[in-house]
Amino acid sequence: MAHLFGAGHDSDAFLIAWTVPEMASTLLIEDAMALLMVPAFSHALARRAASRTGLTRREARAKDPVRLLVGSTLPRLVLFLAAVASVLVVAAPLVVGVLAPGLPDPQLAVQCTRLTALTVLSFGIAGYFSAALRAHRSFLPPAAIYVSYNVGIIGTMVALHALWGVRAAAAGVACGGLLMVLVQLPAFIRNVGFGPPRTRGASRSQRDRDRPTLIAFGMIAPVIFFAVFRQSQVLVERFLAASLPPGAISHLNYAQKVAQMPMVLSLMICTVTFPVVAQAMAGGDREKARRRVEQDLALASLAVLMGTALVIGYAPQIIQVLFERGAFTHQDTLATASVMRVYAVGLLGHCLVGALSRPFFSAARPTWFPALAMSAGLLVNIVAGAFAVRWWGTYGIAGANAAGITTTAALLLVGIGSRIIAIHVRQVAVSLGRLSVAAAAACATGWIAGPMIPDPLLSAALGCLLVPAMFGACGTAIRALEVTALPTLITQRFRNAR
Repeated sequence: MAHLFGAGHDSDAFLIAWTVPEMASTLLIEDAMALLMVPAFSHALARRAASRTGLTRREARAKDPVRLLVGSTLPRLVLFLAAVASVLVVAAPLVVGVLAPGLPDPQLAVQCTRLTALTVLSFGIAGYFSAALRAHRSFLPPAAIYVSYNVGIIGTMVALHALWGVRAAAAGVACGGLLMVLVQLPAFIRNVGFGPPRTRGASRSQRDRDRPTLIAFGMIAPVIFFAVFRQSQVLVERFLAASLPPGAISHLNYAQKVAQMPMVLSLMICTVTFPVVAQAMAGGDREKARRRVEQDLALASLAVLMGTALVIGYAPQIIQVLFERGAFTHQDTLATASVMRVYAVGLLGHCLVGALSRPFFSAARPTWFPALAMSAGLLVNIVAGAFAVRWWGTYGIAGANAAGITTTAALLLVGIGSRIIAIHVRQVAVSLGRLSVAAAAACATGWIAGPMIPDPLLSAALGCLLVPAMFGACGTAIRALEVTALPTLITQRFRNAR
């Protein structure tokens, strides 16, 4: 994107259209669908194991809670999402007008939005498949969905950009969404399968077998509100940036995507262990769930803070290596790197929100606390962003994002102990403080050392060694247990996950 379209009107128009798949990804793949369906499938798997005793293979297949769950949810989901995608295609001008009211020429954004709206259906199916497979401890096909997605985007964009311009990127998003479904389909059929649809005249025993489904759908509202409020941070960002000079939306987007990579990497730990926590909660073993959550928080926080130190310390070098070619100028590099440093201040908050929200939705009962905490953070984001954008432009928008997500993380950390799992909140907070000190020292070291080497690639590569070394040395000096006991933590974490 940076090479072909730089940071200007075309890239801004595409990013407005990309808001649709970003929201769809949050709702239908990452947050809402996973938080809803992974526990539902985990409960169904637990019931399958308890109900197979004394049944023939044919009887077990006919009464399989997992297949009954699929049969009662997937057809309805497909019909609903197809209807939503159709509405978005028709209402694309209205959508663009709401998302970016200050955009000078919205027509290109409208055309791109009509293409990206198709992902609502494909992402929903892909997210459903992913949740089911992860509950079955099958992680490779779900891990391949974004590889497929990027192959579709990049391949279509490279092949058609000369003919369609930035519309080729939007068409690639639609193509990539289809590939996300196809790459998981064989594994879904093999591990899960398609169950019979639930009939209207189902008996009481049939309804009892479908109870996990009813419990899951009882959680829809709080999960969806949480996911929508979380993704609305991007809507606030683009709404406020639409009135700034061309390229502001693109600078914010490039900065956000690169800055969030440490958070994405750190949350892989929680993604792998989420089904384990859900099954422990379903079995009533809250002590086991507490230990897993605390260990997840320790490892995820360590990973994200080390990554934060690297992102802030070497921001200009990272952006220059990744983007500065073609239509992306050196001025774009400086603007994006500066914004990225502000964004990175909120990375720990993003990581904690992702890690702490999962236990809330592991229980087989709805809970509104994460949605309320997220709404409080979103309110901080909106108010602070509206105030700060007048004086600091994109920096004010990025700073408001960091303030809002940190507010939500603090509320979730305080609230999880009394509502879901009795983790040691004070101990976790002290650990986070020590890791933050180590991250600050590593960040300062990288900020000073980075410009000393003129070649940006060599500088960033050495930073990947220098920053972790300083982080580890400082963490050891201040006796941060997550640093000194890291090998033991990793070994224990993944032995337990198996």
